[in-house]
Amino acid sequence: MGVLPGPLPSLLLGLLLTSAAAVLGANPGLVARITDKGLSYAAQEGLAALRRKLQEISLPDFDGDFKISRIGRGNYEFHSLDIRSWELRSSVLRPLPSHGLSLSISDAAVHVEGRWKVKMNRFLKLQGSFDVQVMGVSITVNLVLGSESSGRPTVTASSCNSYIQKVEVDLSGGLGWLLKLFHDTIESKFRRILESKICEIVEKSVASDLQPYLQTLPVTAGINSFLDVDYSLMEAPRAAAQILDVMFKGEIFHHDHRSPVALLPPVLSLPEDHSQMVYFAISNYVFNTASLVYYKAGYMNFSVTDDMIPSDSPFRLTTSSFRAFAPRIARLYPNMNLELQGGVVSAPLLKLSPGNLSVTPQIEIEGFVLLPNSVKKPVFRLGVAANVSATLNFNTSRITGILDPGKLQVELKESKVGVFNEELMGGFLNYFMLNTVYPEVNGLPVLGCQRPAHESLRARKKRPQLDLCIPDVRLIPGDSQRTETRTSFLSSGGEVCLAPTPQASAPSPLRPQTSHSALAWTASPS
Repeated sequence: MGVLPGPLPSLLLGLLLTSAAAVLGANPGLVARITDKGLSYAAQEGLAALRRKLQEISLPDFDGDFKISRIGRGNYEFHSLDIRSWELRSSVLRPLPSHGLSLSISDAAVHVEGRWKVKMNRFLKLQGSFDVQVMGVSITVNLVLGSESSGRPTVTASSCNSYIQKVEVDLSGGLGWLLKLFHDTIESKFRRILESKICEIVEKSVASDLQPYLQTLPVTAGINSFLDVDYSLMEAPRAAAQILDVMFKGEIFHHDHRSPVALLPPVLSLPEDHSQMVYFAISNYVFNTASLVYYKAGYMNFSVTDDMIPSDSPFRLTTSSFRAFAPRIARLYPNMNLELQGGVVSAPLLKLSPGNLSVTPQIEIEGFVLLPNSVKKPVFRLGVAANVSATLNFNTSRITGILDPGKLQVELKESKVGVFNEELMGGFLNYFMLNTVYPEVNGLPVLGCQRPAHESLRARKKRPQLDLCIPDVRLIPGDSQRTETRTSFLSSGGEVCLAPTPQASAPSPLRPQTSHSALAWTASPS
């Protein structure tokens, strides 16, 4: 499949951390746990990017003197050195506990071509071409992962080592046999030059390409016209044996004004199992901060009028129909329409339990008679306790929630029209919710947002359109006509591809795992 343009940035943190403290030590709202399997995939994907960068190594000319018995002194020069190909056969990307990441490449090979010339005396000058086969190349680079105060990730190369096991120089031309007499010296120079250039290009790539790119990443993104999400890093990614944990704030706030949140994220607990490539954990903190914003903005208020009742309903929002609830209302206000206005008493907070999500909003509903002079006359006030649960569905493009409504419990708070039948009103409200509200909500994305993309993604012929602020699974065609499933996390630029599964048909299954405060997904090959 296609590989992101660019050198090491696309290889490592470009794949892992482009989705990027708040208060250091606070609990995150979102956690991505990348295991050895996920890191191994990232290393495989990045080999092509690293190969292109190594291909750009510019080798300097070098020369030297020699002396051959009974022939005399002379000097040689190797010039126009050109790396023709790199072969990177094996790579391992693994976490370094309390440090970051270590990338190791072994058994690589390089083919170099160039020209040579020899001057023996004032009159004898010869030249020719050469081929160099460099074998058994090993590269190891250690990366320190961190985060700055803005919540953006940082990376530095703490060490780099390269080693070349074998160099073979094949010379052609008239005096090539002379140079072969001291080929050990020539091969040693090739080895020293290549070893130094390899680490030079890697360290430069980290400092000049990757780190500046990470500093351009936004740490907030818009979800809709008034909601933004803060996905800044809470702290430096934690590297431990076999895993790399990346902690994100995961707070949703109002686009125009951000106010302090009284909620505290719970402690997230991820499975000890490391058999999958990546694990996502989403705390109820994420959903509840969204709930607070919706509540404060008045989006949890509603109004119901007669024209919103299904046309085939035998019951209407009129005083005549409401005679069953309050017998006096039809006598006091004959042949008039009613309007129900309601809203939650406080922002409903999401609870997570094994198998589902649930919320128990407390709602107040006030009934008004619509008088002929357009005045709204309040006639009763109800308290409604709801218990709504949802089951999440996963498909190839997004995550949706199917609501499972519980029975509404109705309590009369005030009546200005005498006796009021609370039980019958409860039945009416349940009917309305089941036939009007829930069908409209079901099938909508859990969270939707347009995700900014790095230029390397824009350059793709088939760039995935990711539009969710929680893990989004989509089939992505590759250049080799294969299909992959990628579990993608909301990021500010570049693609976070953490759970690919090369296969011919269906995407990898995502299995929801829940606790009382967090929802976790695992992505695995089928």
